[in-house]
Amino acid sequence: MTESAQLLATIKKQLKSQGMTYRDVALALKISEPSIKRMFASGRLTIDRLVQISNLLGFTLAELSKEAQAAQPSLRTLTEKQERELVSETKLLVVAVCALNHWTLDEIISYYRLTKAECIKYLLRLDSLQLINLLPGNRIRISVARDFDWLPFGPIQQYFRNKGQSDFLAGQFSQIEDANVFTHGMFTDQALAQMQSELQRLRQRFAELHEQSLTAPLSKRRGFGLLYALRQWEPLEFVQLRR
Repeated sequence: MTESAQLLATIKKQLKSQGMTYRDVALALKISEPSIKRMFASGRLTIDRLVQISNLLGFTLAELSKEAQAAQPSLRTLTEKQERELVSETKLLVVAVCALNHWTLDEIISYYRLTKAECIKYLLRLDSLQLINLLPGNRIRISVARDFDWLPFGPIQQYFRNKGQSDFLAGQFSQIEDANVFTHGMFTDQALAQMQSELQRLRQRFAELHEQSLTAPLSKRRGFGLLYALRQWEPLEFVQLRR
């Protein structure tokens, strides 16, 4: 659905929820009801008309646009085939990660060895995968949900385990902002459930802070990886000493 169609659908939804008819809109705008019906049928509403209707519904045009964007269905996962396509080519994966972190096309090609034509080609592939919408002027709009996640044990997670995890853990973690902590404990089932809940909240908070940071320019943001692991475990040397 195009942006204009989504905005029109949101207006119609708001009219219905507020119990307003085309006649009410016509009276408020001081034009005939048939004219209103034609406008809605054709989808050809001027900016002035959109502002008037938005105000009639109790919104600014900007607020109504946000409502329309929030109403768009967002992708929460990809299929295994789609994930496999992403990891099939390093440049495609690089562009995907950048796009999902709200980089512009110019920022991508200034940071990575990609031509503008190459970058557009990969952005179009991401558009076909429904991860983004490539808008006029090569603007990128993310089309994934806030709680978007990769498939458990899917191609993306396997890629990280095979190619990223060892590199991540091989770091010295010597910078003041780095953290690498290991601790061990023995839990009851109830305590374990509470620990898992805390880890889930940590992940949600990580995502919230990531989203808040997106409003800052790219020069003020840095990429960080957070890896946590929890499983029943005993060192192998301990296991070998069991009776």
